[in-house]
Amino acid sequence: MIVTGLGAAEAQEFMNHIHTIADRVENVTITNCLSMANGEYLKAEYKNSFNVDGWFFSPSLRKALPNGNISFIPNHLHLAGWKRLAHVKPNIYVGSATMPDKHGYISLSVSNTYERRMIDAADIVILEINPNYPRTFGDVELHISKVNYLIETNYEVPSIPDVPSSEKDMVIGKYIADMIYDGDCIQLGIGGIPNAVAASLKDKKDLGVHTEMMTSGMVELAKLGVINGSKKTLHRDKIVCTFALGNKELYEFLDNNPSVLVMDGNYVNDPATFGKVDNMVSINTTIEVDLTGQCCSESIGPVQFSGTGGQADTAIGAQNAKNGRSFIALYSTAMVKNPETGEREEISKIVPMLKQGAIVSLSRNDVDFVVTEFGIAALRGTNTKERVERLIQIAHPKFREELRKQAHEIGLIYDK
Repeated sequence: MIVTGLGAAEAQEFMNHIHTIADRVENVTITNCLSMANGEYLKAEYKNSFNVDGWFFSPSLRKALPNGNISFIPNHLHLAGWKRLAHVKPNIYVGSATMPDKHGYISLSVSNTYERRMIDAADIVILEINPNYPRTFGDVELHISKVNYLIETNYEVPSIPDVPSSEKDMVIGKYIADMIYDGDCIQLGIGGIPNAVAASLKDKKDLGVHTEMMTSGMVELAKLGVINGSKKTLHRDKIVCTFALGNKELYEFLDNNPSVLVMDGNYVNDPATFGKVDNMVSINTTIEVDLTGQCCSESIGPVQFSGTGGQADTAIGAQNAKNGRSFIALYSTAMVKNPETGEREEISKIVPMLKQGAIVSLSRNDVDFVVTEFGIAALRGTNTKERVERLIQIAHPKFREELRKQAHEIGLIYDK
């Protein structure tokens, strides 16, 4: 089995050329997470040579899923590496790293979600050292004596575009930002809504960051002095993350910056660790929410779309913290193709029941606040009837009457 790094920590040269040995290997298993390689080896013609197990699907894995050699590894991110190692030991770890310093140390740079654990367990360690990767601190330092092969490369760090925030994003972002206070500590995910939250925080003071993912939006807030970590109760004055993915400005900010700690995902994302950070605020997004609060954030029906990632880690962890809060955000509606007519139609994303086979990424027991462009539903401590009523109130007005009718029909609520 071959394991490679998460996102930008993936070994790009190795993975972009592994298909060239397809005629010499059979049933090689590759384990990855949010892969950003070109995916040549994922083509159907190579399916007998390579199997892929993913902790978090990217577009290339979604596209290749029908080939039959792609499978998802259900996981909470903080346990992804630990549980995988309990099941299977890697033969090879291959990832990216910085150039060695004068003491012979390299930095694993943009991720230590599971990478160091896999390095310690692998029979062979191969690292692509690259002068473009930022030298980071935390527990990412590794002496080259622990590496079997170093490959000198010079590609740019894989990046993701800044997703522009829509009008809906900004409305949702403002709702959430209004419930974030000076001195709070934040965790943000990826996409237009989290970006809108970041953009709405510029008037705050003394914010901290304890997050699975370090984002480009956080960099802007740090440069403005909004984020300084001065009120944090754990790793004061430090931005703590387990991986970073964003634009070039993010990577430049990380380079040789002692204010950022990239640390083991098993530690950073452990809900118990989040619970030690007073005033912790978790912000995540979802695909669909049912009227009791169950969140499907990773599949379309039974078909895997992305992954649980750290959603449960952070949502549960934030609520463990003193004065902690957890937000799940989504648009109230989506445009989807009607399978019978082939026409696109608007549907509610707040539904009586999740789609058949949908994956519950976050249990209704662990949902705190749900936010759409129509407001915030506070679900903490509420009963089923209260949840139904509050979630209907933040659904799109055109669907509210039908949702209430369906809630009666399936027995979620009854008239007195």
